[in-house]
Amino acid sequence: QVDLVESGGGSVQAGGSLRLSCVASRATYFHTCVAWFRQTPGYERKGVAAIHTGSGSTFTADAVEGRFTISRDDAKNTVYLQMDNVRPEDTALYYCATDRKFYQDRLCFGAVAAHETNFGAWGQGTQVTVSS
Repeated sequence: QVDLVESGGGSVQAGGSLRLSCVASRATYFHTCVAWFRQTPGYERKGVAAIHTGSGSTFTADAVEGRFTISRDDAKNTVYLQMDNVRPEDTALYYCATDRKFYQDRLCFGAVAAHETNFGAWGQGTQVTVSS
């Protein structure tokens, strides 16, 4: 069973926009933490943003604050990452992840802020490449 599937990555010039999608299985999606992480070769995976699909509360990391927005569409079991004014340093493989142990907003956002990667379910990743 595949719990999470990302899409929407691609190549874009600096200053442009992309929207990533993370489709979750219905059993996975509700009342839980869904997060976006990114990783570049040779570096650890870093938390980017998160949303609690129960409360609707969101978190965005300082590195992307004001440029990236996380949102959800409950009818489609989908979490989005809208990436605006992208920079070359945003180039990475982007993953979405979820785990019901982060059932409270503070647990969810604390984990992502601390770049904790002990989430139980991960997508396969979608590549984002930003050229200058």
